[in-house]
Amino acid sequence: MTKVIAGMTISVDGFVTDRHGDLGPLYTDLESLQDTDYMRELIEQTGAVLMGRRSFEVGDPDTYADNYELQAPIFVVTHQPPAKHPKENDKLTFTFVTDGIESATAQARAAAGDKDVQVIGGADVIQQLLRAGLVDQLNIDVMPLLLGSGTRLFDGRPGLEGIRLEKREVKETGARTSLIFRVVR
Repeated sequence: MTKVIAGMTISVDGFVTDRHGDLGPLYTDLESLQDTDYMRELIEQTGAVLMGRRSFEVGDPDTYADNYELQAPIFVVTHQPPAKHPKENDKLTFTFVTDGIESATAQARAAAGDKDVQVIGGADVIQQLLRAGLVDQLNIDVMPLLLGSGTRLFDGRPGLEGIRLEKREVKETGARTSLIFRVVR
């Protein structure tokens, strides 16, 4: 059964970017993650990717087709598609969804088949999905770092209180501690 898995890397103090909006300090281990069970499992179970527009624009979108680990259809939640459609290949395609988080999730689920939908940021998209009851699993990777300020994954806006999580697993990969929760409905 297809699950919607929302995941983010955070600092110990709960930030997903630093005060300048940079997420680089949280991903200093990307190269060392490439050939790990952690990445192999993520790649194997991913049938589609859901992300927000800001996450889509973090790097050069034209490089996803050649370099992105998750070679699967990508659904980008946005108010406005980009003027230039990014490069695609036979596995990785882009769909820009302008009619809301529910539509984006439904389209990603359909594309994923019997695999999972991986939600790859940002914080706002993950909060919207949680508020709408569309997340089945929440994966939080904690890096041993204090950022002090920046963008928080959970910023205190209403609508998240009362969401219950059930701890499923704790894994360690290099410096990362992965906390895996089932969202209880």
